[in-house]
Amino acid sequence: MASRISLKSGVAGLCLLISTSILSLQSGFERVNASEPKADQPRKHALSLIGEPKYAAGFKHFDYVNPDAPKGGKVRLGANGSYDTLNIFTGKGDTASGIGLLYDSLMDTSLDQPSTAYCQLCEWVSYPKDFSSVTFKLRKEAKWHDGKPITVEDVIFSFETFTKLNPGMKFYYKNVIKAEKTGERLVTFRFNVKDNRGLPQIMGDLTVLPKHYWEGTDSHYVKRDPAKSTLVPPLGSGPYKISKMTRGASMTYTRVKDYWGKNIACNVGRYNFDEISYTYFRDQTVALEAFKSGLLDYRAETSSKNWATAYNFPAFNKKMVIKQNIQLKTAEPMQAFVMNTRRARFKDPLVRHAFALAFDFEWANKNLFYGQYRRVSSYFENTELASKGLPTGRELEILKELKAEVPPEVFTKPYKLPVNNNQRDFRKNLRYASKHLDEAGWKIKNGVRIHTKTGEQLKVEFLLVQAAFERIVMPYTNALKKLGIKATIRIVDTSEYIRRHRKFDFDIIIGSFRQSQSPGNEQRSYWSSAAADKEGSRNTIGIKNKAIDKLVDKIIFAKTRNELVASTRALDRVLLWNHYLVPQWYAPYERIAYWNKFGQPKTLPTQDVSFLATWWYDEKAANALQKTGG
Repeated sequence: MASRISLKSGVAGLCLLISTSILSLQSGFERVNASEPKADQPRKHALSLIGEPKYAAGFKHFDYVNPDAPKGGKVRLGANGSYDTLNIFTGKGDTASGIGLLYDSLMDTSLDQPSTAYCQLCEWVSYPKDFSSVTFKLRKEAKWHDGKPITVEDVIFSFETFTKLNPGMKFYYKNVIKAEKTGERLVTFRFNVKDNRGLPQIMGDLTVLPKHYWEGTDSHYVKRDPAKSTLVPPLGSGPYKISKMTRGASMTYTRVKDYWGKNIACNVGRYNFDEISYTYFRDQTVALEAFKSGLLDYRAETSSKNWATAYNFPAFNKKMVIKQNIQLKTAEPMQAFVMNTRRARFKDPLVRHAFALAFDFEWANKNLFYGQYRRVSSYFENTELASKGLPTGRELEILKELKAEVPPEVFTKPYKLPVNNNQRDFRKNLRYASKHLDEAGWKIKNGVRIHTKTGEQLKVEFLLVQAAFERIVMPYTNALKKLGIKATIRIVDTSEYIRRHRKFDFDIIIGSFRQSQSPGNEQRSYWSSAAADKEGSRNTIGIKNKAIDKLVDKIIFAKTRNELVASTRALDRVLLWNHYLVPQWYAPYERIAYWNKFGQPKTLPTQDVSFLATWWYDEKAANALQKTGG
């Protein structure tokens, strides 16, 4: 199951009971009562896909918060590019950073136990042994910022609208056939499959939006349309509301002091800043300088070069600015050069493997990254789900069922990325790459790779959205040119990049596939044949592979943790041996920098830095900083 996925889509059908008789209404009410959880269907305060929830019912707060953290102060953050919508239903456009602060979900993810969530909008959750449905009981005190209660109708409206308007969410929730009111403050989601262990928790991720707002009219008596972008601040229920904005340039959120959920256990000690503001930057060099000059308060650093060389300025040297490495216990994403297999030139795995052989990670890590990175070698890096060595046990049994449909190397060779300890190694790997290209029909002619049948030249374009990546991609294109491949780089603005990404209009992009330690339905969106041609899906590679479809289903319907681990390792192995992408790297820790005016919990969460949710403004430290000129 992916962590924290917000829905997007569907409007919906309400009314099976319009124009029914009193008798049918009475029988409907009897059916409602019959839907209350049975004795063998216990009510739960939390759900976990890995063991038991850490916190028992009645817990007071998470261990990774300071329950006495002071409320107050402001924090100023930087954001990339721009934004053009505040509507999260459709998944279209550039949504404003921090927009999730406006809303609550049925359940809230724990940040110190993987794949675990606790009731937020709901009092409890319940499901039958066969996982054919899930029922949530809403909290009576839950309300919108306008004071109206959050209702079952809001939940149903949110689910139906998300799944109607957002193709990706419709696909993600394809096994959910119905959302219905089954009692006072009870909502039940019914599934068309059984034994999908992740579905109850997936439904707990549902972000709930107000039906009365989206079906109402604006100040000019114009009916709101959930299918359209808007820059009118929407009604929410969460810990913050929008207080000020400049279109596409800045956004400010203010803490809701009478927030309905401030005293429930999963919120105690969280959301401590009175004001959170974002300023947008199209150039990250400018954003870094804004931080160094004190215009921004906090920065998550993504550049190894900056981390090694840019934090040498007076405020840092005076300890007014702090650098901190934070070690998390999370799955590392598969960050990679993603090849679009919808393009004919990338349909042959020999060609794709040649591109992998032509990338010299060791040189890049030494000369560009200051030795800060490690090579990512699995789609489930840093977890027990990653394949290792040769398949054994249950994983081997699963792969044998698909023997005719998977690369033969799956059974005979451990997957290993090329390693270049020196230039001789790299030249050897380039020779292997050249041989692969020859075998695939791409021969050298006058120094250029030409296909022997079509006469087409082998050329590729790297589509980038950040100029900072150009220094990384340039050496790679030079290596490809040694193989006779014409490789170019195109840098576009954020809006153009998002448009081309959603329409799969690219040769190669830099992509990142994030995973949890309990994969589930989201694997369909990443790898399945059905998702390959769905515009906006996360199957950016364009994979259409029957064996992978079967392995995805095995993951989704795994009945035990052991079965899930074996199935996921098998999927990992098959994905790797198909050479769909060129794996890049990951940092073994999170790199953050901040002006020294914030407090942080003694025990930090293991799954997320959680700066906005768990840190606080330290007035004493801020005053001391101000006296020193910060």
